[in-house]
Amino acid sequence: MLRLFYAGWLFHLKNLTNSFFFVLISIVQPVIFASIAFFMFESGSKGGTLLYVALGAGLMGIWSSTLFGSGGAIQWQRWQGTLELLIASPAPFLLVLVPLTLATSSIGLYAICATLAWGRLFFGVPLDFAHPFQLAVALPATVASLGLMGLVLASTFVLYRHATAFANLLEYPVWLVTGLLVPLSLLPGWATWISWLLAPSWGIRAIRDAALGGESAWPAIGMCALLGAVYLVLGWVCLRNFERLARSRATLSLT
Repeated sequence: MLRLFYAGWLFHLKNLTNSFFFVLISIVQPVIFASIAFFMFESGSKGGTLLYVALGAGLMGIWSSTLFGSGGAIQWQRWQGTLELLIASPAPFLLVLVPLTLATSSIGLYAICATLAWGRLFFGVPLDFAHPFQLAVALPATVASLGLMGLVLASTFVLYRHATAFANLLEYPVWLVTGLLVPLSLLPGWATWISWLLAPSWGIRAIRDAALGGESAWPAIGMCALLGAVYLVLGWVCLRNFERLARSRATLSLT
């Protein structure tokens, strides 16, 4: 199982890095949004404001790559003619799909590195992290939780013909409701309840707490792990239902 997971993750990671689209949304797009935010917040008096913005813009890139990569994961396998082979393979389809969704979130780490480097070189963003060890744990925990959230997206979008259009619709609202750039305190109260169910809100909280100090990042890291486990169960249930419907209706290709 570990060998299958590693081989699948590495293969999909290499495949995604060869895609200009994923490089664009993982590196170029977050840098553009970070630059806009830097100019907006440059005159702020709060220390660490620019690093706050840089981390939020980086996580925007992780969410974008997860959303588009995982949301269309099964659809791409259909277009390439490999979905039937993956379903019929001896390995459970869940073990085949999880490395793909984790690869889409892993490539988003480019966004964190790109925005921090961009901010440091051109805007003088300080990179003095308050809790480096907590940050080293918060980053993979966030990537894993978003990857498992991508598993839910992949398994629920599978029978929807316009999954790509729906994925485009989800990008900006999640950026907003999870507090990646705008603090949740500025949003209506109901937005906070929604943010508790989404991994990006806890991931950015863990990363910012570890980088900027103040509160401990461990509670937010724990919530990332908990939500990741919930996403894994939901994705497994949805995939089993997808396989059952596809076999009973003979609509696996959905052409």
